[in-house]
Amino acid sequence: MSLADNSPITFSYREELTHEEHHVPMILSAIENLAFSSHPTGEYVVTAFAALSISNGGQPIGDYTAQTRISRPYGEYSQPTHKELDDAARAAVRREIDRKLDAETTRLAASLGETE
Repeated sequence: MSLADNSPITFSYREELTHEEHHVPMILSAIENLAFSSHPTGEYVVTAFAALSISNGGQPIGDYTAQTRISRPYGEYSQPTHKELDDAARAAVRREIDRKLDAETTRLAASLGETE
């Protein structure tokens, strides 16, 4: 992606999500009767990875990455949705990338100013 059709500044952004699910073994939940109590019977986990690269005329001027892991327990009567966890993980990595960009605003502006 670029700022304009004729701009030498380009951006490349990528996100990856991986999903996991952990269960309490059936024998334990039967013995301890976890399913009928408020104890969690499992956990959903989403790991998000994001990478942002900024280039000026093909020359890299900034590379930023972030990773986070979001987990939520679930039980017989309450379960988070996969969309909830995906949205939370995406928001977390985007905040981290934004934080890193904010910390480098002056350096990035100087890098871009040298070419104009």
